[in-house]
Amino acid sequence: MRDALRHATRRHRAQGALLQGFALLLLALLLAGCQRGMQPVAFHAEGRPARLSDWHVVEVHDGKLQLNDGVVPYDLNTPLFTDYAHKLRTIWMPRGVSGKYQPVDTLDFPVGTVISKTFYYPRPDKGRTADGKFSDVARTADYSRDFAGQGLAMANVRLIETRILVHRQNGWEAIPYVWNDAQTEATLARTGAVLPLTLVAASAQDGIPARENFNYVVPDESQCASCHAQDWIDRKVHPIGPKARHINKNYPYADGEHNQLEHLVKVGYLTGVPALATVPRDVDASDPKAPLDARARAWLDINCGHCHNPNGAANTTGLSLIHGTPENHELGICKPPTAAGQGTGNHFFDIVPGQPDASIIPYRLASTEPGTMMPEIGRSTADHEAIALIKAWIAAMPGTCTVLH
Repeated sequence: MRDALRHATRRHRAQGALLQGFALLLLALLLAGCQRGMQPVAFHAEGRPARLSDWHVVEVHDGKLQLNDGVVPYDLNTPLFTDYAHKLRTIWMPRGVSGKYQPVDTLDFPVGTVISKTFYYPRPDKGRTADGKFSDVARTADYSRDFAGQGLAMANVRLIETRILVHRQNGWEAIPYVWNDAQTEATLARTGAVLPLTLVAASAQDGIPARENFNYVVPDESQCASCHAQDWIDRKVHPIGPKARHINKNYPYADGEHNQLEHLVKVGYLTGVPALATVPRDVDASDPKAPLDARARAWLDINCGHCHNPNGAANTTGLSLIHGTPENHELGICKPPTAAGQGTGNHFFDIVPGQPDASIIPYRLASTEPGTMMPEIGRSTADHEAIALIKAWIAAMPGTCTVLH
């Protein structure tokens, strides 16, 4: 009898310890949720929520733009250029679903996926110009002061806009939000917005001014769709950045640095990824150690390839700038434009080997004039570093073009 009582007592103590441990764990999770101050991510199957916070993907709390639970940040080997803006990209999926690996096209994300991209600038030492019309933002490639844990340090950055791409039953939809002056909330901007800003660099160099006034243009919904419709036949919206070759790189997550594709597999967001050695990878176009040809092709792929591909909006030009296009007429080498006029700068070919100043592509990249500039939306300034890169790439090309009169 006494042995049975002793066993029962031990069992009750063990159960009590287990319940106490569970209660402490639950309390810790609840406290963590309270400290984050965010409700679970909301998938809106229809409509246009009025505020970014209605999605609960990223929110400003405790001096940080924080990522919610299950919201995974990612980066691109070579990003799209947007007036030197920095970007925080995230992916979220509902429980029980995952995406599928695609070797060339955008990863196959399931219905319910929410992708966000927050555009922001580091803050310079001074906040506004003397006349107060333009707000100063830093032109820098340095991200070191931007981040605080998995979010952004609000004391060091100015948020501009956040674009939501949501995969609904009828396909992907793009929804733009613009951040308020108080930097507390972003509100729906279906018709876009124009924000006067001044890019401020540490000093002028190589013909690039230390201060440059420009109008940052937040695209409206139709403009978002024009870039994200990579197939101009069905005109369905798709994400541009999350392709295997763009995100096959390491990222400094909260628990350490890992390959992004492997991390997406680990958290259950991706299946079917082969051995990394077989996965394509675009280089970082800003990496001087990478081959010149690979750097130039990576920049053209991410910045121009969504339109300039056999099925894209610019398919009638016959110019293809996507990854893997052979270096021939199709890439623009000795290819005359489909129409003469303002966009050609009176040049005869898209690319003239060895002669970047006689080539149409760098001419259009350098322009900020509507009707001439390429890409034609998504920027108001020129990417000076990319122009120098593309010119160096063309200058290193062998061969000549014959002009037929």
